[in-house]
Parts: sequence; C-alpha cells; structure tokens
Amino acid sequence: MKILIISGFLGAGKTTFIQELAKRTGKDFAVMENEYGAIDVDGSLLKQEAQEAGADLKIWEMTEGCICCSVKADFASSVLTIANAVDPEYLVVEPTGVGMLSRILENLRKIQYDRISLLQPVTVADAKHLPRMLQDYPEICRDQLTAAGTVVLSKCEGLDQETLSRLSSMIREIAPGANILQSHYREQPDSFWEELLQTPLSGSGPEKGEEGPAPEHLGLTGVRLAGERELVLFLTGVVSGVFGKIVRAKGYLPAGNSRLRFDVVEGQYTITEHASMEEASRAVFIGEGLRRDWLREALLQDFYAFGDLGRPRKNQGKMKAMPRKAGERLAF
Repeated sequence: MKILIISGFLGAGKTTFIQELAKRTGKDFAVMENEYGAIDVDGSLLKQEAQEAGADLKIWEMTEGCICCSVKADFASSVLTIANAVDPEYLVVEPTGVGMLSRILENLRKIQYDRISLLQPVTVADAKHLPRMLQDYPEICRDQLTAAGTVVLSKCEGLDQETLSRLSSMIREIAPGANILQSHYREQPDSFWEELLQTPLSGSGPEKGEEGPAPEHLGLTGVRLAGERELVLFLTGVVSGVFGKIVRAKGYLPAGNSRLRFDVVEGQYTITEHASMEEASRAVFIGEGLRRDWLREALLQDFYAFGDLGRPRKNQGKMKAMPRKAGERLAF
C-alpha cells in the first residue's frame, strides 16, 4: 500500500483535489479524512460526490484531534488496519488544514515496512489567500510548504501570469526543494497525476516544524434555518465578523424546503444544493474569538435574527453591536 498525503491549509481545496486525482487516474483508492474537531463534513461530501461520479472510494474518517499530535497512535493503528484488512493499492490521507505535515510524515515513517511505503506529499495552496494565511498562521503554513514534494495552486482561475509567478517565487523562498506548479492543477496532463502516485518519499524527511497556535473550532449537528434567505443573511454575518474571526466554515442543512451546502473561506461564501436529505445536518466553524452562543442560537434554536421575517425573534436585543450594510435590516 502506497500512502499519499494531500495537505493544505483550511479551505485550500484538498477534497476537490482528491476528487480530481481519482477521476484522472482511476486507481483503487482508500481515503482517510482527519477533520478538525468532532464533526466531519468533508468525508460525507466526498462519499456523495464520488458516488455521483461513479468512483469507488472507501472513506475512513477520524475526528477529535489532529493526526500529527493528539491522536497519532490511533492514526498509526488505523493505517495498519486499512493495510491489513482492505489492502488498497493507494491510501490517500487528507489531514486537517491546521495539521503539521512534517509531524504526520514522522508518524508514518514509524510504520513503514515492505508492504507500506510513503509517496512524496502534496500541498494544495490557495492562490488567492496564501499570503494572508502565511501572515496569520506562519508556523502551520510554512511547515506544509517545506515538507511537500509538490505544491499545487488552487483557486487561481483568472489570476494573471505575473501574479502566479510572484506567488511561485514566494513559495520557492520557503520551500526551495518543492516542485511548484504555476498553473491550475486541472490543466496538468495525465502524466502529472500518474507521477504523483509513483514518486517515493526520499531521504530522511523534513525537519520537524515548530507547532504554532491552532485556531478555535466549533462543530454543530442538527442545524437548520427557516429558508434560503435566512442562510444568505446568516453567512453575510459570518463573513462580516459578527460571529468572530471565522477563517473557515462549512456544512449542510435544511433551509425551508431546500437542503443546502455552504462554504466560507477568507471572507467569501458559496451556497450550493446538497442532494442527500437523509444525513444529519452539520456545520463546522474555525477561527479566532468564535461567538459560540450566537452561532448555536442562530442555527439550533429557530433563531430568526435577520430582518423582519414576520416571525417571533428569540433573545431580541441580545446582540446590538451589528455592522449594517445600506438598506439591510437587522433585528438584534
């Protein structure tokens, strides 16, 4: 079994990269997800989207801790279990976005033997937000870059070549030995994807990085909102800083008669349909200074906080310091 780690900071697009890897290579994959906190979101989405694409991905999920530190013993045991019980050709490991790649490699090296080998790891870098992430979380981001064999750019559609070259130079200063792509990974030929699955990890590995402070997280299940408008207004509050400095949020929930998925990365949000109506709704918020009670009230207690919706508002007047946009009615 060959192990490929797909690293990258929160919201960089690791799950999407894994989907493309499976699509372009058609190999026999098992995927291990390490969600930050107790609530898993990406594992369920990866399963659903793999099924829709006709891919046969076997997903394992690990929560409650980071595999680079607090649950490393369980992580190593799980890898050995997968190797012995399932024996896939490849195991793709997607660590939490705040994981230290050098420490994960150190943990995996301890269980290498003739049937388990490590491939050069990949770090997915968000081209639009990488400079900001390096400023806010330098220890984590620099470690993920320096320990990578290949750094691929995501979310670089529409960026000019000068910007891409500048980003590549920034990455090369941090990780001079990495293979850095200056175009979106979807533009790469099939040979690039095949090479990722054939390039072994060489040498003794990178020096173990110093672990920096990790952001806070909050995971919620059973979340709901009254409708699509409420979700839009709630996410507007999220990106405006109403609920704290949230660098990453994601989840899926019923909103009126719809089942919707949302993603928040660095001040921008997206909303898409989520087909499965059977899974329990859930949401994860990661950042600093999280206003946990406000998030719980907004998503768990039929809390109609935004606008004149013609419904009772709970705890009205509790949150009065709210930024307003022109023409926007907020009822706190």
